[in-house]
Amino acid sequence: MTTAVLRRRYERQHRARRVGVYTAAIIAALLCAGPFVWSAITAFKQNRDLYNPDSNPFWFNRPPTPDHVTYLFTDTGFLTFAWNTLWVGILVVVITLALGLPAAYALARLDRPWSGAMGIGIFLVYLVPPSLLFLSLSRMVVGIGLQDSTWSLVLVYPTITIPVSIWLLMGFLKTIPRDIEEQAMVDGYSRLGAFTRAVIPLLFPGIVAVVVFAFTLTASEFIYALSFVAPTDSMTVSTGVPTQLVRGDVFFWQSLQAATVLVAVPIAFVFNLFLDKFVAGFTAGAVKG
Repeated sequence: MTTAVLRRRYERQHRARRVGVYTAAIIAALLCAGPFVWSAITAFKQNRDLYNPDSNPFWFNRPPTPDHVTYLFTDTGFLTFAWNTLWVGILVVVITLALGLPAAYALARLDRPWSGAMGIGIFLVYLVPPSLLFLSLSRMVVGIGLQDSTWSLVLVYPTITIPVSIWLLMGFLKTIPRDIEEQAMVDGYSRLGAFTRAVIPLLFPGIVAVVVFAFTLTASEFIYALSFVAPTDSMTVSTGVPTQLVRGDVFFWQSLQAATVLVAVPIAFVFNLFLDKFVAGFTAGAVKG
């Protein structure tokens, strides 16, 4: 068999493998995007189209209408809910990083004999069901006087985000060679200066992961948000939207789906902006860079 024949066979196999990979990627992307596409289409459907069992759920069988999206903005407190979710999420992220970064660094870098056991213990705290902590946290919120205030969520949510964030950051810190930090200290930096100037830039992918995790948990958490905050103007999206769009046995499905898309898409877009940094955190290239 000649070299030219072998080369053509290799090229055909290579093209076939690439076509298979791209086909699988496209199918996976469609499956993942399917719920969001369905939600976006549903948000603009007429009632007669949505509730007709013969209609195609992925297509407009009647002309689309923006009335249900308009209703979400004009007849509900969606913008207030979104603002409350945003500022609570930002504060929770700041608190999580302020406490999680030093704790993760101490457990991953200072080589204390109890570091491993304490790291596992901190992670196990995250696995405790919220229902078991509900009564104790409720008494704490009432004792401080934060009931029916979004500040109660700022106080409670870090108890969920900090343990798992410490565990995540410890994993990222262990991928960064100690030589980088030690060299910075040899050059005259203190341990804090070496951590700030040499470690944090390489830890950026892990920080992005913690930010995304903490903010998405804040936006989606339901039990504490429903229990601690009763006034409508203090609710977050997770409780305010279903409270105003689910009335007895009446579901405003189109407006509910519009709210889902409006909350999920911006978070996904921001995460996609830092996707390369996030992926780099799991490769040796992030350390060499």
